[in-house]
Amino acid sequence: MGTTVAHLKRGQKGIIKEFADDLLPIKLLELGCLPGNEVELIQIAPLQDPIYINVNGSHIAIRKSMALKIELELIDETTGL
Repeated sequence: MGTTVAHLKRGQKGIIKEFADDLLPIKLLELGCLPGNEVELIQIAPLQDPIYINVNGSHIAIRKSMALKIELELIDETTGL
């Protein structure tokens, strides 16, 4: 497995590629956690769980275990890809 949402650093962005398994809660899918959408890491809680992400303008708190299931393609800020 490559980079996941759990591997992002604060302010880093990525495009959702796929899910490690098809077990994401429907609520996350409804909030925009779908392949092709951009994710930005906003903040990590003091004990490293949960993490706060921005997806389609929605700030979402998810557990690190769930973030490990969302695979990303990192966006290079210098090139935009």
